[in-house]
Amino acid sequence: MQIQFEVLGKSSQTRARLGRLTTSRATIDTPCFMPVGTQGTVKAVGSEDLESLGFKLILSNTYHLALRPGADLIERLGGLHKFMSWNGGLLTDSGGYQVMSLSERNKVTDAGVTFRSQVDGSKLFLSPEKSIRIQGQLGVDISMSLDECPEYPCTRDEAAGAMKRTHLWAPRNLSARNEGQSVFGIVQGGIHEDLRRESAEFLSGLDFDGMAIGGVSVGEPAELQYPVVTHTAPLLPENKPRYLMGVGHPKDIIHAVAQGVDMFDCVLPTRMARHHCLYTLEGRVNVLNKKWAEHDGPFDEGSVFPTTDRYSAAYIRHLFKARETLGQRMATLHNLSFYARLMEDIRNAVRNETWGELESKYSRA
Repeated sequence: MQIQFEVLGKSSQTRARLGRLTTSRATIDTPCFMPVGTQGTVKAVGSEDLESLGFKLILSNTYHLALRPGADLIERLGGLHKFMSWNGGLLTDSGGYQVMSLSERNKVTDAGVTFRSQVDGSKLFLSPEKSIRIQGQLGVDISMSLDECPEYPCTRDEAAGAMKRTHLWAPRNLSARNEGQSVFGIVQGGIHEDLRRESAEFLSGLDFDGMAIGGVSVGEPAELQYPVVTHTAPLLPENKPRYLMGVGHPKDIIHAVAQGVDMFDCVLPTRMARHHCLYTLEGRVNVLNKKWAEHDGPFDEGSVFPTTDRYSAAYIRHLFKARETLGQRMATLHNLSFYARLMEDIRNAVRNETWGELESKYSRA
């Protein structure tokens, strides 16, 4: 089934809104955060962990799964949900981000993108049509359209060129979808407000099931990111989910929700965990800091979660110092718990009109 989306309420203090996103497998309260499982796994945790934390929607990546184990194999084994034993919703990035992140390994033309695999050097060609067909084979709930994501910094002409190619590809993405396959469009335009408006207006006129803001959090400072989000989010259709791709700092999420954004994904909570960094209400904590060596308690009393509360800061530090994999797992569970609570707090702040209290609570996060 195609997704359904309903706006359930709005804040009188901001542009924030509460919504409900329904797929054939899950009902997701928005604003929501999607943990990133690029290769069909959120690193260091299993599907049962994500379900126990309350996540209903996660992200995987078309390009990486097409390389290995391959879309044909996943389709033969019953689709990506069954393959990774995940009972919730799945969204797949189209490979558009890799147009930027793997720019030294690809060639982009109006026809599509030819990648040279970082795994074995083989070539993989992704056109808009092929990207959507692969995502259809994976059987995901939401397919992202193939776009061109410009790097930062880039010239205005480069940003405009990427936007125009994204617009050229947009109808081709839609033409390749299966019956019932939900596809999101992606607004581009770099840091230029007039290009963002042009892109939002063009893509809003097409039959996408949701709209994303792409090309943000690609290296630009917050003072440039925030105006793009503030300007672009209200331009997107009111009756469709709005997704800000790749943005994950807690304060950045809170800012974007206040502008009317509904969906987020980012590798930060899991990547930072593997690099001995925990999110707390007192700020990010370096687990390896010597001050935790004999601390027989939590890193932060305000950031204690049932998944990890039996383990002391001293023990977690020991695990990392000893290079035990349990340390990465505990840190990942902690950070994902932090993000799950962040999103719940955000929804409650919209519901209860307590936005100022929310901002104060996360002011040091």
